Amino acid sequence: MNLTGIGYDVHRFAAGRPLILGGVEIPHSHGLDGHSDADVLAHAIADAVLGAIGERDIGHHFPNSDESIRGISSLEILRKVARLIKNSGGRIINVDATLIAEAPKIAPHVKEMRENLSSALEIPLARVGVKATTNERMGFLGRGEGIAAMAVASVEQADT
Repeated sequence: MNLTGIGYDVHRFAAGRPLILGGVEIPHSHGLDGHSDADVLAHAIADAVLGAIGERDIGHHFPNSDESIRGISSLEILRKVARLIKNSGGRIINVDATLIAEAPKIAPHVKEMRENLSSALEIPLARVGVKATTNERMGFLGRGEGIAAMAVASVEQADT
């Protein structure tokens, strides 16, 4: 049976942190605030994959109260989510995600992001979509206060 999940995440900008998106460090004046590396793209994808099999979100699996995972790479979170899917008898078919930010420019980094995500999820590169858009200068994203991401994932799992 094919299952679909959606994910959404948002993080505010924070000074003194690197900006990590899709496992790529992107030159920018600010990074994102969070317990992990705050990779909003990877977080939205993880939630989409978890949602496809009816699991709780990454906040449940990787709580910000757990000091042992402070600063964890979100690619490691995706690797653990992929193992959870595999251990449940499933297989990730594809993911597609959109970053929403006024800045920085994402396009120069999309290829490397897709490669990182493909590797972490153990799916072919052709099954990983990453796009970006702006919020047309509207709302908190339009004012440049942070970055958001939306994702959808398909997972194949045996009927139980």
